[in-house]
Amino acid sequence: MTKDDAAFRKITASSSKEMQELALAVRQLIYEVEPKTVEVVWEQQKIAGFGTGPKKMTEHFSWVSAYTKHVALGFNYGSELPDPEGLLEGSGKLMRHIKIKSKDDLQNPAVRAILRKAVRYRVPEPA
Repeated sequence: MTKDDAAFRKITASSSKEMQELALAVRQLIYEVEPKTVEVVWEQQKIAGFGTGPKKMTEHFSWVSAYTKHVALGFNYGSELPDPEGLLEGSGKLMRHIKIKSKDDLQNPAVRAILRKAVRYRVPEPA
């Protein structure tokens, strides 16, 4: 990991060991795609946001949350991102997510492509 993961581990602590490890793998993918990522953890909501700065909707491009059978890799402007494989789910005005059910899902080039696009979409350049 490129960052201290103690706060992140707190938000996944109530999840199964498998989902905790999967959430860490999703987090690692975000840092691989954008090494300068700024991470903000919201313990009450059990969500971590990732961006080019600390501001949730103006500087964040994605979020991660662990569930019982998957980890959500969410995108703040997901409804506006290209998604030729139809991976993005959700029906809100802007937000979409991909359900990551195993580490194999992270090997899908389309997941990385969406993440790469999100990093630079409607957020300022990293410092």
